[in-house]
Amino acid sequence: MDDFEKAIYFSFDQSGAVDENLRAQAMAYCEQVKRSPSILHFCLEKYRASKYAEVQFWCFQTLEEVLRLKYTGIDLRDRMFLKSALLGALSNYDSGPDAPHAADESATILGRPSFVRNKLAQIIVILVRLEYPTEWPSVFLDILSLLSKGPGVVDMLCRILISLDEEIISLEYPRTSDEIAIAMRIKDAMRQQCITRIAEAWYSLIMMYKGSRMQLVVNILETMHRYVSWIDINLVANDSFIPLFFEFLTSPHELLQVRCAAADCLLAIVSKRMDVFSKLALLQQLRIGHVCSQIVETQDSEFLLKLTALLTGLATEVLECSKKMDLNGVSGQPVAVTQVVVDMLDEILPSVFLYMQSGDEEISTTTFQFLSNYIARMKGSNGMNIKQETHVRQILELVRRRMRYDSAYRISLDKLVKDGEEEECRMIDYRKDLFTLFRNIYRVAPAITKSFVKNCVATFIKDPEAAFEDVEAGLMLFYVIGEGMTEDELKSNTGAIQETIAALLSMIVPCHSHRLISLLYLDIVIRYIRFVQHHVEFIPSVLATFLDARGVYHQNPFVRNKASYLFMRLVKVLRSQLTPYLDSILQGLQGILSSAAFTKQTCGNPELLLLEDRSYAFEAVGLLLGTEDLTLGKQEKYLSALLVPLCAQADAILASRALQGNPTEPSSAVLTLQYVISSICYLSKGFGEQLVASNRPALGIMFIQVISFLHRMVETLGSAILPYLPATIQQLLSITELKDVVEFILLMNQLIHKFKVGMKDILQEVAPAIMVQVSKLLPKEGLPDGLGSNIEEIRELQELQRVFLTFLHAITLNDISSVLVTQNSQGLNDTIQLLYQATCNHKDILVRKVCIQVLAKLIMDWCGSSSEKEKVPGFRRFVIEQFAAECCIFSVLQNSFDLRDVNTVVVLGEIVAVQRIIYEKYGDEFLMQLANQILPAAHCPPNLAEQYCLHIQRSDVKDLKIFFKSFVEKLRPEYNCKRAST
Repeated sequence: MDDFEKAIYFSFDQSGAVDENLRAQAMAYCEQVKRSPSILHFCLEKYRASKYAEVQFWCFQTLEEVLRLKYTGIDLRDRMFLKSALLGALSNYDSGPDAPHAADESATILGRPSFVRNKLAQIIVILVRLEYPTEWPSVFLDILSLLSKGPGVVDMLCRILISLDEEIISLEYPRTSDEIAIAMRIKDAMRQQCITRIAEAWYSLIMMYKGSRMQLVVNILETMHRYVSWIDINLVANDSFIPLFFEFLTSPHELLQVRCAAADCLLAIVSKRMDVFSKLALLQQLRIGHVCSQIVETQDSEFLLKLTALLTGLATEVLECSKKMDLNGVSGQPVAVTQVVVDMLDEILPSVFLYMQSGDEEISTTTFQFLSNYIARMKGSNGMNIKQETHVRQILELVRRRMRYDSAYRISLDKLVKDGEEEECRMIDYRKDLFTLFRNIYRVAPAITKSFVKNCVATFIKDPEAAFEDVEAGLMLFYVIGEGMTEDELKSNTGAIQETIAALLSMIVPCHSHRLISLLYLDIVIRYIRFVQHHVEFIPSVLATFLDARGVYHQNPFVRNKASYLFMRLVKVLRSQLTPYLDSILQGLQGILSSAAFTKQTCGNPELLLLEDRSYAFEAVGLLLGTEDLTLGKQEKYLSALLVPLCAQADAILASRALQGNPTEPSSAVLTLQYVISSICYLSKGFGEQLVASNRPALGIMFIQVISFLHRMVETLGSAILPYLPATIQQLLSITELKDVVEFILLMNQLIHKFKVGMKDILQEVAPAIMVQVSKLLPKEGLPDGLGSNIEEIRELQELQRVFLTFLHAITLNDISSVLVTQNSQGLNDTIQLLYQATCNHKDILVRKVCIQVLAKLIMDWCGSSSEKEKVPGFRRFVIEQFAAECCIFSVLQNSFDLRDVNTVVVLGEIVAVQRIIYEKYGDEFLMQLANQILPAAHCPPNLAEQYCLHIQRSDVKDLKIFFKSFVEKLRPEYNCKRAST
């Protein structure tokens, strides 16, 4: 090894064995060699002479750099020498008289590592890009002439053609317009000159080596399938190649890679763009479906994947031909054309179904699109024949089989340990395509689909020993098919689905204790709850499902929690029909609703519901009690039975010292208090305002006492309750009813005024949620204030707006405006716009005052210099371009801004103060905006505008207010006159 070879070896080292300084010196030396004027000759000589792969690779890599960067500087003689040397390198180390004998394979190109051979192929492809066909027209013919030198040249031919496809021709990679033009130039020249000879060489070489060097055969086939898309189809779809491909494909004794490569070639042939009539004739002639049906069953997943891709591609092309011809009078023979398509699909589909049954997920995934297209094609036909109906049933059975869980996960799915959780997530994602296909089938063949699902369910209903996997798959299909059930269908007593839901509601399904079966069964009941609504005889069995060990008392906590939520949804639908069962429902929920039961839970009893899910049970009971179908006496009795123990329990805690322990470790007393608050809130949701305020005010009195208790808790506990507020407030964040949101904001206002900055951490989460909720409830176009605006709904919205603005004022007043900065920019943007609109035109002048004060504080908190990063992106620009113009100038100039009113004059002072704040934050930027944009738009004379800007700079707030009032009075007539004229 000479010094140069050592330098290459050291520079390539990644093991850390070479000293870093030595490696750096070696790399520097190699870079110096690259700058030699004779680098081209040097690399070719070193490649020929060195036996080290690293040196060979470095030489070719350097040649690649020279060609890419310095090609135009290479003279013609050196170019000719380079091409001659590269052709020589394809077969031997040395083309001279001392070249090793060809029988010594290690001395040929095959003796070089793959990365060296690939780099040599890339260099030749670079020259093809630069010189073919003008400068080096014979490049492919030159390479073909060397094939007689042995398998090394054959290997290099494949590598060169593959590299040519990847680097230049293939459109699977993004190409520029110039690159596409180069590819077209090369393909056109190859079509005219050499592609026919290359195809002939492919066949001859396959026949030469198929009994001895099968890896070369694989390389040739893998090369071929890349070129089929743009060469003459007759070069490969002929009596020489097709039988050869079928021989490889069907022989169980062939090398696996050969069979897979043959499948790729056939897929390329059937996928080639052609005239539709020629394509259909070719597909019919090939009879690939018939050939594939003769393949001996194999379990090799890679080969099955290739076969599935081939058959799916073939079937897709047949459908595409059918679609293009439209089957309407094509060539005057629509029936004949239709029969050709039908016959071909009948030949292909059995094999598609066979391979889709494979256990390999990827295989079935590749068929989804075709099967969906096939089903969609049926939708456009005039009805299905017997074979097509059979195909639909086969596809449905395939869907059912493919969606089954692996029995190995049965226990882990029930206990939801790590591998079970991962399998469940994987199957949820995997089933998406299956469900899409299933829904498409249902749309095309609803009767067949319903019958199929009915039979699936009937099979396990009759078998108490049915496997979990079959029960879960059947129930899931029944759940999915329920999406499209209409109200009229659910009213009916007859039909496949109606009979099935009746059977399911009347029995305990096999494997009912398994977590997934229980959850799915409860979901099914809710999906078909309208059926129960029209068939009340099933109500007792439905209630039993939710109120026994299959529901809220299930052994699995996930099922218990879901059952509590779904029971609340059930009550919302069947509310009036459940009144006769109220006593049994309350008795069934006794173990959940009682405060004693909650106390047990705090001691770690795993049989009871979590706090947040117990709340749904209280909401369900509230819905049942909050109906006028019950007499007032019964309502008071049941409500008192629930509220009195809750309030008594809370009062006992508030009167004791139970909350004075370690706030980081909440005691059972604290948890019980949270439970009481949450239970009362959810219970109250079932009682409408009309009921408790007007129709039955006695109920209202009971709830008023509860609400006052909630506020009293804050006053009683003082700061001692702060550590426990987050969990309590979290329970209230989910409320969406307008009146509930108002009450919640009022509670937050009370907390802010009492605890001030101590509420900051809690508000970090609460404030953004409130902004989003208010944004949803308040109309974007603002509240109407004309005729009709006094209706109850508008009054409630006005009250929400008022308490929300008070909430914002409390936040800014207590220096915690940072809690308003949120990732949900829409909620904050809507809040800023609400404040902005109120400052400009709210009819209540005192509300305008509050909003101006809020924005003034936000400007102080959020606006720094123009060079600082904005705390709230866009707010700085909003202030100077919108707020400073509309609120501070234009709104004041309107006649409706009555300067004779005392409160209006106070607001004028707030506007003056906020302008001083803007000037302090923006400086000359604000003055320029005034002088160049805002005041000219208000039709202000230049001299008056100049005086105004000077006063903002030099006057204190008191003097500025005096000037500003005079300024407004002078400018107002002209402004309103011009405004009226436009």
